[in-house]
Amino acid sequence: MRTRWRARHVLAHQNGRHALLENGEVVWEDDVVAYVGPRYAGTVDLDVDLGDALVLPGLIDLDALTDVDHLVLDSWASADRAAGLQWSEDYFANRRHDVFTPEERQTIREYALVQLALHGITTYMPIASEVHSSWAEPYEDLVAMADFSRNLGLRGYLGPAYRSGVNVATVDGSRTVAFDEPLGEKGLADALRFLDHVKQLDDPLVTGVLLPCRIETLTEDLMRATADAARQRDVLVRLHCLQGVLERELILDRYGVTPLEMLKRTGLLTDRLLIPHGQVLDRHPDVYGEDRGDVAELAAAGASVIHCPLTSFRYGHALRSFRDYREAGLNLCLGTDSFPPDLVRGMDVGVQLAKVLDGRADAAPAEWYVEAATLGGAHALRRDDLGKLAPGAQADLVAFHVGDLRDGVRDDPIRTFLLSGTARQATHSVVAGQPVLVDGHVPGVDEQDLRRRAQALFEKMRAAYSERDVERREAGELFPPTFPAFQE
Repeated sequence: MRTRWRARHVLAHQNGRHALLENGEVVWEDDVVAYVGPRYAGTVDLDVDLGDALVLPGLIDLDALTDVDHLVLDSWASADRAAGLQWSEDYFANRRHDVFTPEERQTIREYALVQLALHGITTYMPIASEVHSSWAEPYEDLVAMADFSRNLGLRGYLGPAYRSGVNVATVDGSRTVAFDEPLGEKGLADALRFLDHVKQLDDPLVTGVLLPCRIETLTEDLMRATADAARQRDVLVRLHCLQGVLERELILDRYGVTPLEMLKRTGLLTDRLLIPHGQVLDRHPDVYGEDRGDVAELAAAGASVIHCPLTSFRYGHALRSFRDYREAGLNLCLGTDSFPPDLVRGMDVGVQLAKVLDGRADAAPAEWYVEAATLGGAHALRRDDLGKLAPGAQADLVAFHVGDLRDGVRDDPIRTFLLSGTARQATHSVVAGQPVLVDGHVPGVDEQDLRRRAQALFEKMRAAYSERDVERREAGELFPPTFPAFQE
């Protein structure tokens, strides 16, 4: 089947880079782009005129929230409440359990994947919090999630998260990691089992990857085993690391080396490695405050950093800096990491934060962030056929309506959209030539029912913080309202 989209603005690909096309057309046959240009001369089976729209390559989110968002609870906690958001040592040792049933966890995954689709994301790699699990992610959960993802039509890079330990708060107010090493070994076994499951599925929309949790929650043996498995099976590894000062201190105390040195020592630092955040390196003000070669070392290894500008900003962190990382030759891609999964808002925040950190208005222009959300993600995934609109590429594309009066006047369509827009303006998306988002909705999804069920599960998650809190405070004390309730 041959389909054509027509739109006021199309971000085409020409001569090895993105190029703006006004009044453009994109034609694809089955799952492959056949034509991108001003006027297609052939015939089509389906012709869609999107009008005043901006068509982009499908957005790639490599740290995509597939959970109930906890940022709304923990991104503003004062110091006296912050410890209550971690597991207590007592909870770890005696009372840990799953807050949600398998059926409830599946509802959460469905809610999150629909959110990704509604925000114009076509390719994703999931991230979920383990705080409300008895340990990490069971194999069966990912099998169910893969089935729903396939039915929805998104392109997923999936695997169950696993770990050897968990961050805990102690009674004296400090933080450490408590380990249960056999569970880490079982988690890796489940992850390898899931790779076999994906191979049997033989579905181009599902690719198996290894998704260990945070570096400080892994033993050195589990890191080495992960690196060996990735090499033997030639799969990608995403590992949250280089993201916090506490992480660095914990790794130094336990192993006597920095997290970057640990990546090298265990064989993880290769071109298969994707690193969410990657902010706490030598140049960080709480480390050395100057470049001593860390970014160059990451670039030389071929690793990719998944920059999550909106989430980092909300937790008071920033990349130092996007320009420096890019100029060092390090591949940068993007993630959302929390709600909303809005890469458009994230790109805008990233552009503005870079100006503050570098002290120059052109520190990280809009086009660099769009490249990270498309070409950078494709490079990290080792997929030259993603992230661009050109003949021969996969037919993954998304359209945003940009004709609303509230969008303001328009200069360059990309720059204006990042400044004034949001991913909620997504109206249509296609993955492998098949529609995912149509007229701003995901066909077959009862959005109001899904919203109601997700809210009920959020309330359950919120209440469960009390039993993990080292002081066993009630949710109302851990999460006080902005203003007192009105009294009648």
